[in-house]
Amino acid sequence: MQLACTGSEAVENALRLAQHAQGRRRRGVAYATNSFHGKTRGALSVTDSPLCRATVRLPQGGVRVPFGDVAALAGLLRRDRSIGTVILEPVQGGAGIVVPPPGYLAAVRQLCDKHDVLWIADEVQSGCGRTGRFFAFEHEDVVPDIVTLAKSLGGGKAAIAATICTRAVARRAHRGSAALHHTPGTFAGTGEACATAITALNVLYDEGLLDNARIIGAYLTGELEALARRHPGLIAEVRGKGLMIGLEFTGAARAGLRALGPVASAMDRALPGGLAVAVGSLLKSEHSVLVGFTDYNRNVLRLQPPLGIEHKHVDQLVAALDDLLSRGALRLGADFLRTGRAPRAPGGACDAPGTPGAHRPRTPERTGSEQRAPGAPFSGERVRRRAAHPGARAAAP
Repeated sequence: MQLACTGSEAVENALRLAQHAQGRRRRGVAYATNSFHGKTRGALSVTDSPLCRATVRLPQGGVRVPFGDVAALAGLLRRDRSIGTVILEPVQGGAGIVVPPPGYLAAVRQLCDKHDVLWIADEVQSGCGRTGRFFAFEHEDVVPDIVTLAKSLGGGKAAIAATICTRAVARRAHRGSAALHHTPGTFAGTGEACATAITALNVLYDEGLLDNARIIGAYLTGELEALARRHPGLIAEVRGKGLMIGLEFTGAARAGLRALGPVASAMDRALPGGLAVAVGSLLKSEHSVLVGFTDYNRNVLRLQPPLGIEHKHVDQLVAALDDLLSRGALRLGADFLRTGRAPRAPGGACDAPGTPGAHRPRTPERTGSEQRAPGAPFSGERVRRRAAHPGARAAAP
């Protein structure tokens, strides 16, 4: 295991580790369409973002393959023997919370074994219990060769990331003159960051947050699907796993604005995700609920609440969504324009998308950094208190 500070660093370490293990003749890397693995130079070379890649000269050897398409990956590995590594997100976050077809990860494992290819599972967004298992790939009972972790590994309070590999990969990467000489960065794996991560893992297991993510995630998904049936012209799809859920809205051309004809289509081209933006803004300004968005699909609201969320918080979110969507697309647009840039709502807040804290209302009796909802996981107060306790123990995933 190699520690770092950010997810991008963890991906860089994983790519370098794989290339050392595979040798010079197999330095090619297959990555998925709509993937996101980071914004540093190596991570960008396997990130499918024309915007982020446009002004950077990237390392060569990356080959894009459709996400979720087993036949396409099999054909690529059969044709191109220079491909020595496949990097995939078990659940794509930036693409709009995209879950691959059942059996896809198991097929990837089989193909990699068949062609002697290393599989990197990027769990920076989906790991640490977000999907109801510690690693998202566990849902298919498979084990990758290399795994990356970050974000919630530090409990929302410390910058820590990790690159983990099998013993076989480590031995291949460190053999002979191809030894892996690169050491961690200056601030990678500091004592404070490691103590915070240990405390976050203890909270994760001591409070049963994996089971809670699975149970409440199923409840949230069911409630959102019922909401979609009540508003079929506004909600296109509900998808996700555990408490990593994407709520995709329709465009203006479908959202009750067909009478506008070409104008609605022009609105979709000029402002993709306009309906999702309006709903997200009004959730914050009127209901003190904070949601996130995704990098590539602007029609999707990213719903990643804290792993300790309760049924009542789901009910609050669904009721708020139902209130907004019942107004219809035209009134939603008018209300959004009236509120302008959606001023900060008093008392509403949560953590950034991708961390255990989205759209969880803060309790009114707390202010500043001490605000949190009762039972919220990985809160700064509890992490600091546990890390300072001399009896803090480690929890193995």
